[in-house]
Amino acid sequence: MNIALLGNGKTGQHVHALAGSTPGISVSIFNTSRPPERQALSGHDIIISFLPGPAFLSCIPELTASRIPVVTGSTGFEWPGGREAFSTSLSDNGLYWLHASNFSLGMSLIHEMIQILGMAGTLYDEHSFSVHEVHHKNKKDAPSGTALSWRRWLGVPAEVTSERTGDVVGEHYLTLTTPYEQIRIHHSARDRKLFASGALWAASQVLHGDLLPGPGLHDFQQLVLRGLRMGNGFHRN
Repeated sequence: MNIALLGNGKTGQHVHALAGSTPGISVSIFNTSRPPERQALSGHDIIISFLPGPAFLSCIPELTASRIPVVTGSTGFEWPGGREAFSTSLSDNGLYWLHASNFSLGMSLIHEMIQILGMAGTLYDEHSFSVHEVHHKNKKDAPSGTALSWRRWLGVPAEVTSERTGDVVGEHYLTLTTPYEQIRIHHSARDRKLFASGALWAASQVLHGDLLPGPGLHDFQQLVLRGLRMGNGFHRN
């Protein structure tokens, strides 16, 4: 697998290191010094991006023109024309893209927990939800893409708050508060290698797996859940 890696920040460096130590994988880094233009991307099997949202957005025309599958963890941007319209455009052109607000495989298990917790209104007359996320001081977008995904998965109103401090990899909390009890879901990212490993796993699925129903823009969590429900549907190499 020949990877074009967009961005060599903290997570990108882990992707580079992990991929570089894996037999059969080679990595070429693209950044401001070496822009990801379609001719330079030619010959790569897949593109992985951890660019900041605005930088990734500016690259989209060249990435689509390259016709190479894209796996991206970029956040803090809006898809051109909206997510659904952009996905349709990719599908019409036979292009496979996959996006994640968080490349943790465990986050997909939390997706199911959050959807169950979102049914609390059927049990409690008085209740409220809140989402709080904590990241390192250099993370520019707030709330995080993961926090916004959690609120979307919940399906009901929830206050979302953010905190930027130190070198925190990522902490997310969802709290259900009722008059007499409190329930909390907490996910803690302990090492950025988590996201690098998840991105490489996703790239393998896009290239060699059978979990994507067709071309278009796909969601990482839905990919993982589809594999879990298929039982043996994962490509593990």
